[in-house]
Amino acid sequence: MEKKYDIIVIGSGPGGYVAAIRAAQLGFKVAVVERESLGGICLNWGCIPTKALLKSAQVYNSFKHAESYGLEAKDFDFNFDAIIRRSRGVAEKMSNGIGFLFRKNKIDIIEGFGKLIAANKIMVTNKSGEESEFEAGHIILATGARAKELPNLKIDGTHIIGYRKAMTLDNIPKSMLVVGGGAIGVEFAYFYNSLGVEVTLVEFLKQGVLPREDKDVSRVLARSFKKKGIKVMGSTSVENVEVKDGKCIVKIKDLKKDKESVLEVEVVLSAVGVTPNTENIGLEELGIETERGFVLVDDYYKTNIEGVYAIGDIIPTQALAHVASAEGITCVENIAGLNPETINYNNIPANTYCSPEVASVGLTEEQAKEKYDELKIGKFPYTASGKASAAGENEGFVKLIFEAEFGELVGAHLIGYNVTEMIGELVVARNLETTGHELFKSIHPHPTMNEAIMEAAAAAYDEVIHM
Repeated sequence: MEKKYDIIVIGSGPGGYVAAIRAAQLGFKVAVVERESLGGICLNWGCIPTKALLKSAQVYNSFKHAESYGLEAKDFDFNFDAIIRRSRGVAEKMSNGIGFLFRKNKIDIIEGFGKLIAANKIMVTNKSGEESEFEAGHIILATGARAKELPNLKIDGTHIIGYRKAMTLDNIPKSMLVVGGGAIGVEFAYFYNSLGVEVTLVEFLKQGVLPREDKDVSRVLARSFKKKGIKVMGSTSVENVEVKDGKCIVKIKDLKKDKESVLEVEVVLSAVGVTPNTENIGLEELGIETERGFVLVDDYYKTNIEGVYAIGDIIPTQALAHVASAEGITCVENIAGLNPETINYNNIPANTYCSPEVASVGLTEEQAKEKYDELKIGKFPYTASGKASAAGENEGFVKLIFEAEFGELVGAHLIGYNVTEMIGELVVARNLETTGHELFKSIHPHPTMNEAIMEAAAAAYDEVIHM
């Protein structure tokens, strides 16, 4: 294997592999260091396999409600092992796809753990403990993140688990406590509840589910979860977990009432976020600046050390796969002298793939009221949508927030069937500084779920037709 490259990327997640491919396209000689599987956490243990699990749950739920579509489905059941196998198979296929793209673009793969030993040099330790040095004019750190551990919620992999174990359980538990109401917690709560697990979800913040989303969205999702039998508890902390006779005895505290109570469940899933993988990769030795565990970079992802860059979950931007990919491309294109536009972090879409789905971009209503004197807000419910009624998916709405003076779209919040496929239009609209009038005067096809965007924009200006 070669020892000198133009660019070496440490980590092959959606930031690292995308940066490597773009660098190869631009004519750089590239290598990627990976200690586990190509594709990183997202492809192997995050975005992709969880969506496979959720699809299985959604299909199973469709069977349960077959009668509402005039169909009969009898004696159906799920095979938990087969669901897990399908998810792992999807992940493996996607990881192999990254290998194909690397071969196509003549990118070398260096297997092992990479560590900076100089501004242009790394040491890679393989599984056998053998060490090898490699050089590059530019080194991009894309080492990603892992599940965060709370001091009073230590993951043991059996009774108290993280998201990786939640995707590969040997047996389905009868009861589960999900700690954390963010995207990871919400998606797993929906998945396991769909398969008959008694699920309780606790969240430290007041909005029990998706506390960073618009309050209207959180309320609808919490109501939907309640109908499904998921118990949601906001303003609640986990004080202690004791494993006794194969059960988890969990002491929780209602922060509003300052009152403690005890839950007994088979499994506790810790879904309280992620922490960056910045340990032992040479940051301290080289004097690379960090803050709260995150690497500090400029607008083009340069660290304070010449020739060293960082992207993705190890820098203090949104910990999302598509953000990491965009950062990787911007970083490499700047190295190549293409002077790319910097990323607008105020226009990053966020998706949650439970059912109903959630998608958003920009400011919440609360945030918008703090920033602007006057707003125009339009909301269109799926109960008024012909396509939603035909699909049997009336739950949810599209909510658009415009700044009144110029009609700028400052926030979009969607909850309902397939909304994660719809948010892209609104990201582009914001990027092009599209006004509310331009949105609802743009003819949307009928019947579609997507025309709810047009209707919501019209509602903001009192011109909505179907409501």
